[in-house]
Amino acid sequence: QVQLVESGGGLVQAGGSLRLSCAASGRTFSRYSMGWFRQAPGKEREFVAAINLSGSAYYVFYADSVKGRFTISRDNAKNTVYLQMNSPKPEDTAVYYCAAGGPGSGPYYLPTRYDYWGQGTQVTVSS
Repeated sequence: QVQLVESGGGLVQAGGSLRLSCAASGRTFSRYSMGWFRQAPGKEREFVAAINLSGSAYYVFYADSVKGRFTISRDNAKNTVYLQMNSPKPEDTAVYYCAAGGPGSGPYYLPTRYDYWGQGTQVTVSS
């Protein structure tokens, strides 16, 4: 069982920066693939970024809409995954969720790939 707690959300001006954190419980954090998703009002949950474990290496993936602006990283010693948001835009406004997935198949960009979810943190980008 993994519990995830996001933090770092808030109000940010367009063009600024914000860093989200997701702290995980458990001693096997390094074995999990981690993802960030977001959900805006009236919209479906969508993929933002993932840092996936394959074999002994991690691979990062981004949605096209955030590529070049957002960076996902992880610190296994702190059981934490981060999402650095640079140059956010008003359309990035959403509740952001982190997710953890154990070994398994399935596309990294689908919510069904992940087994555990945090409660979400609101990010609002003002123009």
